[in-house]
Amino acid sequence: MERTPDGTPVGVDDPYAVAGVCDHLTDDGRCRFALTRSGDDPEFAAARRADGYDCHVGADGAWRACPHYRSTTDAKTCARCGLADVRLAHDDSRPLVEEHHLSYGGDGSHEITVGLCRWCHAKVHNSIARIDDDASPDPEAIAERERRRETERSASSFEAASEGYDPEN
Repeated sequence: MERTPDGTPVGVDDPYAVAGVCDHLTDDGRCRFALTRSGDDPEFAAARRADGYDCHVGADGAWRACPHYRSTTDAKTCARCGLADVRLAHDDSRPLVEEHHLSYGGDGSHEITVGLCRWCHAKVHNSIARIDDDASPDPEAIAERERRRETERSASSFEAASEGYDPEN
């Protein structure tokens, strides 16, 4: 199993097997890295420019072949147990779903991340749990999600002005 620089497991044997399309790939198949960051790698940008900025590996391509490939998560749902994140406005509490690195993007590798709830994140790093395990959300995770949903519902409830008005204050 792949490991972090600190030696803890990341939950997969091959990060590319679960990686998505490149974050730099535009809807029309062009390389956004070459379009917007040509100064970071002029040779790469020049080669892409010569090909009309087309991605040289394509949407179904062999991502390992691209020096600027990266696939990062939106971290809205846990890839392991399916728990959906609930974020509250004006609340700085820790997210339910966090970014989990499968590959860190250093020393010639690519940055590849998935979303894991913090309970699955701990299980992956502290045991032999894998991100593709058939797992259910932890009861504590469900309780925290429901607490946040209740807070969200109560904040959006309608209260008539006449009910909230106190003429003596």
